[in-house]
Amino acid sequence: MKHHRRWTVVVLGLVASLAWAQPDFSDVVIETVPVTGNVYMLTGAGGSIGVSVGKDGILIVDDQFAPLADRIRAALAELNPGELEFVLNTHWHGDHTGGNEIFGETSHIIAHTSVRERLSTPQQIRGSAIEPKPPQALPVITFDESLSVHFNGEEIKAVHFPHGHTDGDAIIFFTKSNVVHMGDTFWTARFPFVDLEAGGSIQGLTKNIAAVIAKLPADVKIIPGHGTLSTLDDVKAYHGMLVETTAIVQKRIDVGMSLEKIQEEGLPEKWDSWGSGYIDTPTWLETVHQSLTAE
Repeated sequence: MKHHRRWTVVVLGLVASLAWAQPDFSDVVIETVPVTGNVYMLTGAGGSIGVSVGKDGILIVDDQFAPLADRIRAALAELNPGELEFVLNTHWHGDHTGGNEIFGETSHIIAHTSVRERLSTPQQIRGSAIEPKPPQALPVITFDESLSVHFNGEEIKAVHFPHGHTDGDAIIFFTKSNVVHMGDTFWTARFPFVDLEAGGSIQGLTKNIAAVIAKLPADVKIIPGHGTLSTLDDVKAYHGMLVETTAIVQKRIDVGMSLEKIQEEGLPEKWDSWGSGYIDTPTWLETVHQSLTAE
């Protein structure tokens, strides 16, 4: 029941961010989940926050929404009295970068080059116009391929994986702690949102997940963009879903099925629960179809 509540809060936050409406955050509670050693995960509304605490202070990965900043600060203060030194953004979506405008006043924001470009210019998500963010919300340190922050006794490495969830996805490796924050390249046991308008693709996402799996040890701990703390087996199951559902859609395209017919046919029953989150089965099939048929 606790996991279901967490998913509900996360998905409601995502719906609000993608529609760019201002939701009611009054009942949101920031929960702290120990991961290992000095690494934690915070949940609330929007994307999961990764946290490193220690003698150097605090580093976080993603920062949810601006109205939650005080609650996020309070949760961080319970873990460590030090200053928030760095914010790493895994991509540009507002449920992962909304707190930038608050935390960017006193902390260094780091992200892929594309994240700064998208946050600083008008964007579109599923028909909704997204206005540029204020200067303090923009990353002040950007990278194209990878970047390392040597902090709290370990190398925290951000690596760009292109054209998956978006064109600016970074996966964050806590190299000593054996923890990976995958941002929205990975959702636990749910169909993900793939932002085709922002350079994402199902093909790229599948390729990127396979590449990450090949790098990870069996006992790694995974912080998802949305969902509960996960394992390598969870990521493998997610990759299997991507491969199988894409193959189903491609086969139907090859025999001339329309999108409407593909959606009517649906997917095997084993994927039913994967369509119970923000992205339902018809929407997932449409996304896969659009990605496979894009010129």
